[in-house]
Amino acid sequence: MAAVIIGILLIAFTVFSVLPGCLNWGSYVVAFLKGCAPVLAAFVGLISIFIGAADIKDKQEAKKEEQAALAQEMQDKK
Repeated sequence: MAAVIIGILLIAFTVFSVLPGCLNWGSYVVAFLKGCAPVLAAFVGLISIFIGAADIKDKQEAKKEEQAALAQEMQDKK
């Protein structure tokens, strides 16, 4: 419950800070977003590569286990 309240307060502060009549930090926020976009894109790309590599390894492992199970079935039938 505390996390929800803190989240609502932070969102309210964000809206308050970028409104023209309040703190008027809108231009700073836009400049920050422009500056962090390439870094964020690189970070998301790196995470995607790691997730893709882990997925490929998991599929290969599942395929090996399936082949081992089929080989075991064939031996049990004999």
